[in-house]
Amino acid sequence: MKTITLKTDDGFFEKVNALAKHLHLTKSELIRRSITEFELHIQKKEMKEQMKQASMRVREANREMMSEFDDTLKDGLDNV
Repeated sequence: MKTITLKTDDGFFEKVNALAKHLHLTKSELIRRSITEFELHIQKKEMKEQMKQASMRVREANREMMSEFDDTLKDGLDNV
């Protein structure tokens, strides 16, 4: 296992210490879990953005299709 050295101010160190004690974890385990959760958070955020972009492309395609459909409904009716 590798070692990471982290420099923090006293307040942050105390927060980590208190939270680790509260959760009955070592500081190392708390930090490992925190980073894993943050990575999942980022992945979910990126996935949400990808889904939003895909949804916007589908909306635009639907608008275009509906516009073409509306045009076909009017085909030949202007001459009647």
